[in-house]
Amino acid sequence: MGMSVTISAATAQDAEHILKLQYLCYQSEAELYGDYAIEPLTQSLDDLRAEIADGPALVARLGDEVVASVRGRVGEDGTARIAKLIVHPRMQGHGLGGRLLDAIEESFAREPAARRFRLFTGHRSEGNLRLYRSRGYVPVSREQIGPRLTVVTLEKEAASPAAFVTSA
Repeated sequence: MGMSVTISAATAQDAEHILKLQYLCYQSEAELYGDYAIEPLTQSLDDLRAEIADGPALVARLGDEVVASVRGRVGEDGTARIAKLIVHPRMQGHGLGGRLLDAIEESFAREPAARRFRLFTGHRSEGNLRLYRSRGYVPVSREQIGPRLTVVTLEKEAASPAAFVTSA
């Protein structure tokens, strides 16, 4: 491939690229559940910019192109909620989703309040469920949202900050 993928903090200038990528990536989820009105497909650019500002939000770049993203937020209860982990379809299957998940967990580990990580996905999203389970997440609840969608919430305890060692 020649270029390597780099992961960094998302900026307000990345918002349009992330929104376009999000729209592309969530088409398969919308098709899987027969619902094209899901929030990632209807989110406004202003709402996305606010999420980036509230952070953390990360992007993965291949050269100058944003090819993946994830964002989240630590709640007052110490739960780091991870959301909208997306990887460009042509980049899927190469470990980039796992790298982004590790990177956002590491950024949350710097927050003394982050005691656990939580994320969710649809019950039919086997690739997502497989990735999350491979990273130590366990299902903690299921909620039926509609006739075709049950949301599975997964969690894992945060490791101590010393457990995150960045390799050069």
